[in-house]
Amino acid sequence: MSERAAIPFGVRRPGWIDEFKAFIMRGNVIDLAVGIIIGVAFTAVVNSLVKDIFTPLIGLLVGGIDFTNIFVTLKGPSEPTLADAQKAGAVTLNFGVFLNAVIQFLIVSFAVFWLIKALTRMHVRQEPAAAAPPRSEVLLEEIRDLLAARTAPGP
Repeated sequence: MSERAAIPFGVRRPGWIDEFKAFIMRGNVIDLAVGIIIGVAFTAVVNSLVKDIFTPLIGLLVGGIDFTNIFVTLKGPSEPTLADAQKAGAVTLNFGVFLNAVIQFLIVSFAVFWLIKALTRMHVRQEPAAAAPPRSEVLLEEIRDLLAARTAPGP
C-alpha cells in the first residue's frame, strides 16, 4: 500500500511535505547531520582534554595557577574562587574561562587541520593514474609515424 493511499479520501497532503522529504533524504543533508553529531562528540572530548589534562599541566608550569579561578570582580563580594563569587551573586570578568576557551579553540583548529591534511593526502593518492590509450590508438599513431617517415624528403 502506498503512502498516498493511506490519506483519507478528499484530504490532500500539502505539496511541501514531499519537497521536505526529498530535501531531508538528500545525501548532503544526512552527511551534515552526521558531521554535527560527530562534532558534538568531538567537542566533549576536546573539552575534557583541555579541562582535565592541558589546563592543569599549563597551570603547574606557571606556578600552580588554576585558570578557571583567574577572574576580576566588578561588582559584589570578592571571593577566592569563581564558583564562590558566582554563588554570592558577584559580577565578574572571567579571564581564566576565556583562556580555556582559547586553548580549546586552538586544539580543535589543530585537530581539524591535521584531519583535513590527512583526508586531502588520501584523496590525492586515490586519484586514478592516467589511463593508457587504447591499443587501436597506439597502432594508428605508429602507422601515422611510419607514413610520415616514408614521405619525408631524404637527406
